[in-house]
Amino acid sequence: MTAQIAAAYVVIGNPIAHSKSPDIHAHFAAETGQDMRYARLLAPLDGFVATVQEFIGQGGRGANVTVPFKLEAYALANSLTARAQAAGAVNTLKFDGGDILGDNTDGVGLVTDIAHNAGFDLAHKKILLLGAGGAARGVLLPLLERQPAQLTIANRTAAKAQQLVQQFQPYSGAGCILSACGFAEATQQYDLVINATSASLQAELPPLAASVFGPATLAYDMMYGPQPTIFMQFAASHGARVRDGLGMLVEQAAESFFIWRGVRPGTDAVFAALRAQL
Repeated sequence: MTAQIAAAYVVIGNPIAHSKSPDIHAHFAAETGQDMRYARLLAPLDGFVATVQEFIGQGGRGANVTVPFKLEAYALANSLTARAQAAGAVNTLKFDGGDILGDNTDGVGLVTDIAHNAGFDLAHKKILLLGAGGAARGVLLPLLERQPAQLTIANRTAAKAQQLVQQFQPYSGAGCILSACGFAEATQQYDLVINATSASLQAELPPLAASVFGPATLAYDMMYGPQPTIFMQFAASHGARVRDGLGMLVEQAAESFFIWRGVRPGTDAVFAALRAQL
């Protein structure tokens, strides 16, 4: 009798050695009793598709996809969820026979962390989203689904933010004002300010007016680290409550796990363990 091999999953990227995904999914598998293994997989910059196909050939069941391959994953999938279509990028692949399902769990990870973990109700709120790149695009649909009163996309190049407004206008609903502006034009106070730029990675701050923050504002940086980011420091100095993106990382992973295994893991223990390791 042949022993059954545990279902195989990977996170694919370049670089990939820093990824915390194997630790996260090991926690999830142990908690839910799922028989699976999960590893890092380095793909050559010009070899993403070949790497995925080889993994499928070895019996792989699913993959998380990180930089710089999310657009290639989108193109590779032969079926896409609505949120992947809206994001224009894929961070989760599920392999089933010849079918490759592409999904994007970044937005639901963000929204779950804000609404559930931070206890912030997004409905009827005024939201400022900083940046108009892939990170911003990936979270717009889940944010709009929570029916905010206003969502403003601010970007260094306002025209790029306006393109996102045009694309996502059909999803905004009758009660939401969806608009775009340059960083300098964002001056009113918001209930939620989300930094979807990569500025924090360079310890830089988007050129933002302090007036966007107030005592009731939640300032959320998608980046995370052992210390508050410069964006979080700036927001806190002007009265805002701050939160980094570690919870988003854990919650998007939990959504991927659910897509693959049909079981939704708890996230509190994993979040606490990762926070202690930073």
